[in-house]
Amino acid sequence: MELAVLSSPPKSTSLYAVVIQLGAASAQIIPPTLGRTIHAKVMNWLSLADSQTADIIHRAQVSPFSISGLMGYRRQRGTKPGDDFIFRISLLDGNLIDLLLRGIEQSDNQTLYLGQCPFVIRSIYTLPDTHPQANISDYTVLANTEKISDEITLKFLSPTSFKQQQEIQPFPLPELVFGNLLRRWNVFAPPELNFPPLEWKAVVSAYELKTYALKLEGGAEIGTKGWVKYRFRDSEQARIATVLAHFANFAGVGRKTAMGMGQTCLVNS
Repeated sequence: MELAVLSSPPKSTSLYAVVIQLGAASAQIIPPTLGRTIHAKVMNWLSLADSQTADIIHRAQVSPFSISGLMGYRRQRGTKPGDDFIFRISLLDGNLIDLLLRGIEQSDNQTLYLGQCPFVIRSIYTLPDTHPQANISDYTVLANTEKISDEITLKFLSPTSFKQQQEIQPFPLPELVFGNLLRRWNVFAPPELNFPPLEWKAVVSAYELKTYALKLEGGAEIGTKGWVKYRFRDSEQARIATVLAHFANFAGVGRKTAMGMGQTCLVNS
């Protein structure tokens, strides 16, 4: 197993996107969604390194990490041993990087089970140049993003939804998307970089979306995948929205981002 560990600036202000590369260890049909299982595995790794911190995360209202689903080619008749898969863990609190890597190293089993499917960990990527989906940034760097745009396009890579007036809203309205990102930013960014609450003045200028069901324990979650272009009339809101759009690459957007929903990326114009 290759382990690329990063030496970095003070971790409390850093954000990480860690890629776990897996190899299938048997010929089995992989379930379409494994969000809860991957979430449980990440929590187990953190608990192995520091059970007290893991308990705090478990009880937190806002999760300090988001995860992707399992990505890779799923054969209709089941995987073949050796087939490649990855998933991505994004850490919004840089202090967690050491705990995550330590927990993986302390894990006793060489075989990683996701559902009933066995895998082996082939590599762990933490550096941007080691894997296309591995990344690192810093809240101060994001807050000082130079290229500001009044038009922002976000791509929703996994089903995305929001809580709106006690209902589930699958359409990514600007006030839901950027309001959610702003609240999450203010939880994890240094206090001096926090943004004030905003009444967003933005419109959807174009979109291509489709609803999907993501199966989780307790039933299916309906969410939206696709892209949306947002236009901002206010220059200061455009600046803040640009910062938050870059943050979305790590944080995800909306509900249950720690279980694979709301994976989001900024589409460069």
